[in-house]
Amino acid sequence: MYPVSVYPVDRLRTPHDNALPASLREREAADKIDASEDMPRFHRNGRTGKTVMSVRLHVRVLAALCLTLCVAGITADALAADLKVLSGGAVKAAVTDLAEAWSKETGHRVNITYATTGASLQKLAAGEPADVVILTTEAIGQLSTKGTVIAGTKADVARVGIGVAVREGAPKPDISTAEALKQMMLAAKSVAYMDPSKGGTSGIHFTKVLEEMGIASAVKSKAVLVDTGFAAEGVAKAEAEIVVHQISEILPVKGVSLIGPLPREIQKVTVYSAVVAAKSQAQEAAKAFIASMMTLAARAKFAAVGPDYRE
Repeated sequence: MYPVSVYPVDRLRTPHDNALPASLREREAADKIDASEDMPRFHRNGRTGKTVMSVRLHVRVLAALCLTLCVAGITADALAADLKVLSGGAVKAAVTDLAEAWSKETGHRVNITYATTGASLQKLAAGEPADVVILTTEAIGQLSTKGTVIAGTKADVARVGIGVAVREGAPKPDISTAEALKQMMLAAKSVAYMDPSKGGTSGIHFTKVLEEMGIASAVKSKAVLVDTGFAAEGVAKAEAEIVVHQISEILPVKGVSLIGPLPREIQKVTVYSAVVAAKSQAQEAAKAFIASMMTLAARAKFAAVGPDYRE
């Protein structure tokens, strides 16, 4: 046996090759160059070829990964719920911040409408859409009876007491007893509280207290009635001397100082509950939002801004 020498194909020439016209030889050479640009060049150790193939593989993997992430982002955005919450104003200070934090964490959007309990019930009766309802337990009970909300999703999120406040820097009168409160009301030049005809929980209760004390007419003549929002803002703006409102709606107002809660014998502690609306199209997200208000961090937030009243 004689040793066989192996030559690269492009080195094998034949007499016929030399006989080709120059133009054809040039075209053949050009074709070889074009082909070499499309195909990886393999050396004896194969490293260049492997490198090129590896780069191409990585490019394909990265392209597939980018596509996957884009699809995932589109899917996540499509699945994000747009929750509509109808809530009493007593929990506004806590719920607003908690909803914002939960929205950032989950991607779900939360739109909250605050109104008095009476106004909220009217909105629901008129067919206003909602996914989560946060109102007094009494109001939630009425809605459950009518089938407006899903009773099994109810969670008590807040306990709110009624308090009395004056403008910051003003003397704080004694309200430790019902009689002391009565004398303060008679001496005051003006008193701000929620209009009971608008369905405000504290306004309805305070009006009953005044009637039981026998001073309803005397106080009514100097009353500054508020339809919605923070009644304490009237004191901060010097529109009223004293305000009687739920403590959680007094504390957020700057320029006002809380004297304290109503005496125990005339106090009204209102429990607010959150529940999923029966016609909600995003019930799972609604349940998750309610659950987020029951975490330890959320409970601390409620306690810090007032809606966690404890006698």
